[in-house]
Amino acid sequence: MDAKSNDLMYLNSKPSDYQVERVDDEIEQVAREIFNEKPDLSWPTIKKYASTRLSTLFDLPIHHTDKKWYQLVNPVPALKSMSKSDYNFYFLGFFAWTVDSMDFFCVSVTAPYIAATLNVNTTQITWGLTLVLMFRSVGAFIFGLLADYYGRKWPYIIICLLFIIVEVGTGFVQTYAQFLGVRALFGILMGAMYPVASVTALENQPKRAQSVLSGLFLPGYSLGYIFAMVFFRAFQGTYREGEGWRSLFWFSAGLPLILIVWRLPFPESAVYLKIKESKKRMNGDIEKTGFSKVFDKSALMTIKTEWLMFIYLVLLLTGFNFTTHGSQDLYVTLLTKQYNVDSDYRTVIVVVSNLAGIVGGVVVGSFSEVFGRRLSIIICMIWCGAFLYPAFMHAKSQWWAYAMLNAGVMGAWGIAPIHLLELVNATHRAFLSGLVYQLGNLASSAASTIEARLGERFPLGDGIYDYGKVVCIFCGAVFAYMIFITIVGPERFHRDLEVHYLDEVPEEGSSSDMSSTNKA
Repeated sequence: MDAKSNDLMYLNSKPSDYQVERVDDEIEQVAREIFNEKPDLSWPTIKKYASTRLSTLFDLPIHHTDKKWYQLVNPVPALKSMSKSDYNFYFLGFFAWTVDSMDFFCVSVTAPYIAATLNVNTTQITWGLTLVLMFRSVGAFIFGLLADYYGRKWPYIIICLLFIIVEVGTGFVQTYAQFLGVRALFGILMGAMYPVASVTALENQPKRAQSVLSGLFLPGYSLGYIFAMVFFRAFQGTYREGEGWRSLFWFSAGLPLILIVWRLPFPESAVYLKIKESKKRMNGDIEKTGFSKVFDKSALMTIKTEWLMFIYLVLLLTGFNFTTHGSQDLYVTLLTKQYNVDSDYRTVIVVVSNLAGIVGGVVVGSFSEVFGRRLSIIICMIWCGAFLYPAFMHAKSQWWAYAMLNAGVMGAWGIAPIHLLELVNATHRAFLSGLVYQLGNLASSAASTIEARLGERFPLGDGIYDYGKVVCIFCGAVFAYMIFITIVGPERFHRDLEVHYLDEVPEEGSSSDMSSTNKA
């Protein structure tokens, strides 16, 4: 008798073989929907997996449907398949992520003014950005678990409430130490928001709409940057001389309040309720002793089945984050110091490039319905490589090349949210997808420092360095790494994010009947 049957027999003093077998089968069916299989590391399995990396890469989704490519790419039918509830949950998640990103960039666009107010230099203020990156993993760990164990709704509301407090507090800081303190707290909240926002936005959606919605979701980060720049322009002359940045933070504190009021009247995610009920079925017959007093059985199952996938996804997301940090963090410095681009021209370049990123995310997200997740990411990396030289070696005269490169970077990123949700298990969906993203972010946080140090080896004059050459070489290496790590990884295209075994739990929104095409 296996372990599951022993657990059941402990509770039923004299069960019949039929009773044990029936309940055991039920648990196995539930487990298949909310967990991945335990990795098989036998040599024949490894050999077979390695030999199928290229063949599965070109086993395109379009080969498994009668539809033409333009029908798959067209987002209109997919968007029409969504209910009002689907739209509501999507935009709750999307705007939460956008507001989160705007709050992050409020420091980036106001750094010189904050530095002047607090009597420190701009470099010291950028430590506030570094602290955010360092603490994001903490937030993803804590609130990812909360979202998986207690639901999506209340962690969402709590995070928004804490955002209000932190952003108001940032507007009142009087010392550099206070500034660093509130930014560290903000880092925890920013890391907390991504997993909650992504599952809120995507897990309830029809399969046919998930690609285009994912394509728009993460480029909301770029929209947040644009909002930060635009609203700072509006508030720059308010409050005291040189302290308009305080007004910007106070204004940004009001946006999460809108999200709270918006989220409160709506119920918990229907998909989460099914997952919760599934976990109850698995844990209901287990005696609460030892480890299970603190964590339920699903935690042990996740550790056993997800450890290898977790390691791979951290490596993948490290590459993803290096594409953005490597191509973006030093770009404004490059424009200003190496190419002497004035502030107005620089603003236009940055805004247009971010808009290109948003478009790239939507377009590539839609085209992943034709090419799949992995091949779409690889195509984006090749696209980015084609624009590397003009984007950074002729940044002023050929700034359009950077816009095209950013479209490719954010195009690949547009696939990331749904790719993550399809790869991790349903039980700890928020925790796993959020934590690997933030750990990848942490691993890549030194990108700008690495580039700056390397740039010092290529001086062009007094205090001027050839950042363009360094960024070009660095990003080329990152894009090559992304191609490799994507090829060797798995794909589960159109994996069903819902739990269908428990039909008695009412669904909210709509779901698609499209069949799933899984690629190992």
